[in-house]
Amino acid sequence: MIIIGADHGGVDLKDAVVATLRERREDVVDVGTSGRESVDYADFARAVAERVSRGEAERGILICTNGIGMSITANKFPGVRAALVGDATAARMAREHNDANVLVLPARFVGTEEGKAILKAWLDTPFAGGRHARRIAKIERDAATDTSTEEKP
Repeated sequence: MIIIGADHGGVDLKDAVVATLRERREDVVDVGTSGRESVDYADFARAVAERVSRGEAERGILICTNGIGMSITANKFPGVRAALVGDATAARMAREHNDANVLVLPARFVGTEEGKAILKAWLDTPFAGGRHARRIAKIERDAATDTSTEEKP
């Protein structure tokens, strides 16, 4: 399952992405928002990232005006590797090298057609494994051993 969420700045692109996912016969859950009234992006980032983190969704998609806040929020959840991408090449690399399980799109900078191309690249690119798997394991290990409260030398 793919879970998708957007704030008011990304709702139009989200609707186009949802339609594309359904055309591809993907199992998709849309957690909102559905209008242009101002909402807090962190609420939607959390709704998506929590489900990916818990394994309730295989992948997630987040869309807002610039994608930065949603990326920051989503990457705080264990096991989430959210990648903010602006073109299909970056989407392919996010999957191939980083096994990104959450795609973040910046609606202000990505039009509908480019968004669909990014989505296709992200969905169709497998994780390469190999040396990249070793790097992902380090990310996961470092996240599990949070030393942020310890005194730094």
